[in-house]
Amino acid sequence: MLEIKGLRYGVEQDSGAADILRGVTLTVPDGRFVVITGPNGGGKTTLAKTIMGINQPTGGTILWNGQDITGLSISQRAKLGISYGFQQPPRFKGLRVRDLLSLASGNEKLERGEACRYLTQVGLCAGDYIDREVDSSLSGGEVKRIEIATILARKSGLMIFDEPEAGIDLWSFARLTDTFRLLHRKRESTIIIISHQERIIDLADEIVMISNGVVTEQGPKEEIFPKIIANTTAGCSYMQEGSKNG
Repeated sequence: MLEIKGLRYGVEQDSGAADILRGVTLTVPDGRFVVITGPNGGGKTTLAKTIMGINQPTGGTILWNGQDITGLSISQRAKLGISYGFQQPPRFKGLRVRDLLSLASGNEKLERGEACRYLTQVGLCAGDYIDREVDSSLSGGEVKRIEIATILARKSGLMIFDEPEAGIDLWSFARLTDTFRLLHRKRESTIIIISHQERIIDLADEIVMISNGVVTEQGPKEEIFPKIIANTTAGCSYMQEGSKNG
């Protein structure tokens, strides 16, 4: 179970201190599928990065399965079974896709067939990618799907995805949506996804809306989703395409 208590994150600017997260409190039980959404710039990505340890909070506590991980590094959190998918994944010149999947799975002898299955799940033709380098020859969408495949290979207890739909074509997005649906059906992992995409939000058990660094709405999909649709119809921005700063 993930427990976030009074989480704060602030940065220093020329104009003074700016609070991005302002006391976020959130509990995510094991096996739940939670989508975090809300207006651009509201603190969604900052919250996800702070859970992963990319950002160190300026206040509050993060507990994973009862253990206080607030001060742990990214590597330490990864060893505890937490994974993160970036909006813009890094590239690794000289490293093949198959090598990356093997490293993620912890199995140096990962069979080609198994590695290919992870790529197929994210909408890639495995035979065309398995031996390619993860370098600038790949498009942003391709690298994004490869990164998601590595998270699937890792089989983490907590999977965090920051706008996985960004830069992905419609056919691949449909495959990815099916993958998320299957992962949730198995309930082997807790899934947190930041998204503005209606089809991903509709997969959630629970929806959390964040604006101006605080949780403004939280509850079952059946309760929150109609409000999102109503706000979108009224011209609000909850369904806008992803923001790099959200």
